[in-house]
Amino acid sequence: MATTGTGRRKGTGGVVRAALGAFGEEVAARHLVTKGMAILDRNWRCDIGEIDLVARDRDVLVVCEVKTRRGLGFGTPADAVTWDKLSRLRRLAARWLVEHPVGAVEVRIDVVEVLVLSNDGPRVEHLVGVG
Repeated sequence: MATTGTGRRKGTGGVVRAALGAFGEEVAARHLVTKGMAILDRNWRCDIGEIDLVARDRDVLVVCEVKTRRGLGFGTPADAVTWDKLSRLRRLAARWLVEHPVGAVEVRIDVVEVLVLSNDGPRVEHLVGVG
């Protein structure tokens, strides 16, 4: 089995996590659109990190962190959004605006939790203005 740069074994867990993350981001994007927002960007990256979703909610630019989980063993998905992560998202929002001057009056950071517990479909919770 191949190893990562840290010497740990690399299996299919990363592929499964990536697929779960992509699923959660699609669910979150659809949720934001149903709330009347326009998706401006997905998975935008620069040297300091990544923004999962960038949306516009009227005159507000929304930087959205999406957290997807299959269970609550490690807490809710939003529990994974730390103060350090929120600080990075603020810096990422400023960087995104430099590259994409959209004339937003205000910037807001939201978290969308996507919890996949059963075959009944995902449970979505939208936390508005978390940071």
